[in-house]
Amino acid sequence: FQAEDGIRDAQESRGLGDVYKRQAYELEINNKLKNKTLAIIEPRDDYKRDKTWSFWKVFPHNFDDCVKKSWNNFSINTTYETKYVDCQSTPYQTIDSGIFYEKIISKLKLNENIYFFKSINQIDKSNSIVFNSVPNFENKKSELWQHFCGVEIETRKDFFDEEIFNLMDFKCDQRNRVHFFYTLPFTKKTALVETTWISELNNSSLNDYDEQIDDYLCNHLNLRQCKIHFREQGAIPLFRQKNVNKSNEINIGSAGGMTRLSTGYTFLNIQEQSRYIRKNIENIKNVNLFKINSKYDFLDNILLRVLKNNPNEMGNIFFKVFSSKSETAINFLSNKSSFFEDLEIILKMPKWKFFKELI
Repeated sequence: FQAEDGIRDAQESRGLGDVYKRQAYELEINNKLKNKTLAIIEPRDDYKRDKTWSFWKVFPHNFDDCVKKSWNNFSINTTYETKYVDCQSTPYQTIDSGIFYEKIISKLKLNENIYFFKSINQIDKSNSIVFNSVPNFENKKSELWQHFCGVEIETRKDFFDEEIFNLMDFKCDQRNRVHFFYTLPFTKKTALVETTWISELNNSSLNDYDEQIDDYLCNHLNLRQCKIHFREQGAIPLFRQKNVNKSNEINIGSAGGMTRLSTGYTFLNIQEQSRYIRKNIENIKNVNLFKINSKYDFLDNILLRVLKNNPNEMGNIFFKVFSSKSETAINFLSNKSSFFEDLEIILKMPKWKFFKELI
């Protein structure tokens, strides 16, 4: 496995150095590495908390013991309205990357057939299969990205309702782009507060993240004093990279198209890809690559064109998405929707704006 070092710079893609870990772990816990040698290429020397993964739990995964917090309710705010949504059947979960790393690395190090290297140049890969999680997004700053910065804060007194999180708050400066805040309350005194943009990366005027967060905390949440315990920053590509097919190389994670373009969600898609590869590992060169259903790329690309030309519509669009049944909306955003669920979502969209981007 060739692993990307966990990138936490807003000028590059969000950290995906965890991708190979999930694939290796999936193979290891299912006894697929007993008679195989596995080389893991990882530039990092140590593993510590460096990011947060969140998603709706639409199917079981291997990392329940890494979940920091689950929520059964969330809200969405526009300038004029607030919508409260129940998601009890598919709770929203956040995973602590520090616990995740410790769990996987400790398991992999028990297998004497697994070796760690700093560079792929240290091994002979001529008779091997390379699982590559290193995306190639150079010179793509003019494309749409979801870029963000978040801080985990602690207040002096009880402040947050830890039973409900805020998925999107659009009551903030838009600057003719798509901008919202995202708040995950872990306890009554601690929460992750994140500023998120959907825009091109070549606009540096949007990168004053610390000032944005400070303004939101002070003037929106009315929080004047709090401690910052953790900070994360990154960017997720909302487009597909063009891969050159190689007979002995399989792209995984974001490099393998596992990011949902409309949301940036990747974690559970990688879990599904890992399971597919594990089931087909003995014949992996001769099976089709695992892909997100092409209908989602089609619909997402239309949505992204609408947002690029009508950035102020984002709040209204997601408000309409969640005016459907919560299960329908979450299934759609998590790649699990049926034809009729897709149709229900599509019919709620501003039809003329979407039709213009389709033709």
